[in-house]
Amino acid sequence: MTHLTEGSRAPHFEGINQHEDKVSIRDFEGKYIILYFYPKDDTPGCTKEACSLRDGINKLNQNDAVVIGVSPDSVKSHKRFAEKFELSFHLLADEDKTIVKTYGVWGEKSMYGKKYPGVFRTTFIIDSGGIIKKIIKKVKTDAHADQILEIL
Repeated sequence: MTHLTEGSRAPHFEGINQHEDKVSIRDFEGKYIILYFYPKDDTPGCTKEACSLRDGINKLNQNDAVVIGVSPDSVKSHKRFAEKFELSFHLLADEDKTIVKTYGVWGEKSMYGKKYPGVFRTTFIIDSGGIIKKIIKKVKTDAHADQILEIL
């Protein structure tokens, strides 16, 4: 699981979003960044989480926060997912797993006794100075925006 700790500087990241735009942590200096990692587009838990963030986006924006989702899915997959569920925030494609590995959320998972590599659902709340304020490892997928707002 993650090797990063609350109070440490957030590592640099950059990637391509669903609109094929390059997005970097530097683009959001002075704002809170809600950097959430999820396993796969258009799966039940990931969809609930994304829709919770979509529904809470105005309140999150009012707290000077931007939302950025990251998964190993492709730009094309992110585009379909964002369009299907009207997601207005960035979804970064991390097909080479650089960002998930940098943030320590890629590793061996287990389901029904079968082990496989994957993304640990984790959210990093990064403050306006680039410091990790909170790491959420127990994500409430259907109420994630509220979970974050309680922290902000």
